[in-house]
Amino acid sequence: AYSKAQGMWREGDGSDLVFTDTLELDLGDVVPAMAGPKRPEGRIPLENIAAGFAGSMDADYRKPGQLSNRYPVEGTDFDLGHGDVAIAAITSCTNTSNPSVLIAAGLLARNAVAKGLKTKPWVKTSLAPGSQVVGEYLAKSGLQADLDKLGFNLVGFGCTTCIGNSGPLPAPISKTINDKGLIVSGVLSGNRNFEGRISPDVQANYLASPPLVVAYALAGSVQMDLTKEPIGEDQNGKPVYLKDIWPTSHEIQEFILKYVTRELYESKYADVFKGDANWQAVQVPPGQTYAWDDNSTYVQNPPYFVGMGKTGAGISDIKGARVLGLFGDKITTDHISPAGSIKAASPAGSYLIGHGVGVADFNQYGTRRGNHEVMMRGTFANIRIRNHMLGPNGKEGGYTIHYPSKEETSIYDAAMQYKAEGVPLVIFAGVEYGNGSSRDWAAKGTNLLGVRAVIAQSFERIHRSNLVGMGVIPFVFEDGTTWASLELKGDELVTIEGLADIKPRERKIAKVTYGDGTVRDIPIICRIDTLDEVVYVNNGGILQTVLRDLAA
Repeated sequence: AYSKAQGMWREGDGSDLVFTDTLELDLGDVVPAMAGPKRPEGRIPLENIAAGFAGSMDADYRKPGQLSNRYPVEGTDFDLGHGDVAIAAITSCTNTSNPSVLIAAGLLARNAVAKGLKTKPWVKTSLAPGSQVVGEYLAKSGLQADLDKLGFNLVGFGCTTCIGNSGPLPAPISKTINDKGLIVSGVLSGNRNFEGRISPDVQANYLASPPLVVAYALAGSVQMDLTKEPIGEDQNGKPVYLKDIWPTSHEIQEFILKYVTRELYESKYADVFKGDANWQAVQVPPGQTYAWDDNSTYVQNPPYFVGMGKTGAGISDIKGARVLGLFGDKITTDHISPAGSIKAASPAGSYLIGHGVGVADFNQYGTRRGNHEVMMRGTFANIRIRNHMLGPNGKEGGYTIHYPSKEETSIYDAAMQYKAEGVPLVIFAGVEYGNGSSRDWAAKGTNLLGVRAVIAQSFERIHRSNLVGMGVIPFVFEDGTTWASLELKGDELVTIEGLADIKPRERKIAKVTYGDGTVRDIPIICRIDTLDEVVYVNNGGILQTVLRDLAA
């Protein structure tokens, strides 16, 4: 009935159907796989994980010849090396709504416990499904007891490790990682593994199914080929392989039919909007509008409408703009507006400390996203972002150089200094700028820092749209041109004129004045793609457009 209502039901012999593309899939090609070490699209077959990590040690982490280095961890009886799994987390993202993989993880844990296998002592384990139903059927089936024995205790429901809520690693382990420059790994059942997101201590992160998360907690390293090497030894010292403890599809389905019931869902969701005692105890002031608390460090009234008139001011030319950053390829929205922990020695950390928040109560950027003061300071503050204004390979972290003073400072502090000086800002980048999650704060923060335009080789589709929605104009170079080919250093002045009557995808000229006084006209193409988007930018953004439409 659904297919017929959607016009997708095939009648007759189908001879009248026309397909523009035909895809073929050989089920024999479907193999166990993970994604990593720093992009969700970095799919790697399970048998190639160890080789892939070895390649990343050379190409991504610039640590050739160090794969076998291991170092003792103070106060423990174990050592730690590159590729060791420091975090193994079954977390709520994406697939903990799928009973088959949760039951599979529980059965794998049961089989492992029966053979005497134990989680490696350097692995931080956790279980945080997205639904309370999961907690119920794992408990009723007895599988939670087996997961508990391997350290996969239920820590809560909702986003944890995938969004950076993994919590700190044990101090001795963290110290060894940082003192020795170790590239340790995380294995999590989430859907995001961008740089700096999971943990500041863990650089190589792999997305995996829940049973593979348990398997890597037992193995303890991504330098192992779990399709061929033993995952551990049983009580008699005999090798145990992953295939020896992997549950069958029949076993998994039996548990699902017995324990994943309609009644569980009905009991947990019958009063889903009622909330628990804590939620019900929240005091809500009366009124039709939100009562802003000026003392809150979580929620503040954002400044998007400050000084806003009844009509849009239009787009003004960009004159004498300074460069805030020179960024490489595939800068993600996590690089621009980082998820994860807030460092004390950062502009956001300084702000919180200045407002009486202790470091232990910082929480993380995701929970502070209702406070623009925190998020502005977190924009471009990712610990792994590299600004190429600071040397040929850039400097890791959210730093830039303020001109003409030539002082190195945080991107936030430089942006605020430029704002006080009345200087507009531009950003240069490579291909697929804004890759990854469609994080709206990546565009909001860019706007609030005073960035007028981003000039890149190409944009991720949604982030381009989000920039336009915040009144920031995206431009792309003509094919074959990059900021590197233009020999930009970041000390240039940029002027883009003729914006008052900008048209979708119009060719413009960026007049670049180099540090030595040389002036060069650079052709660029405006990536305001539609007439509606022109209206948004003329109004200062989509928020202002909607408010003016409502007022009218």
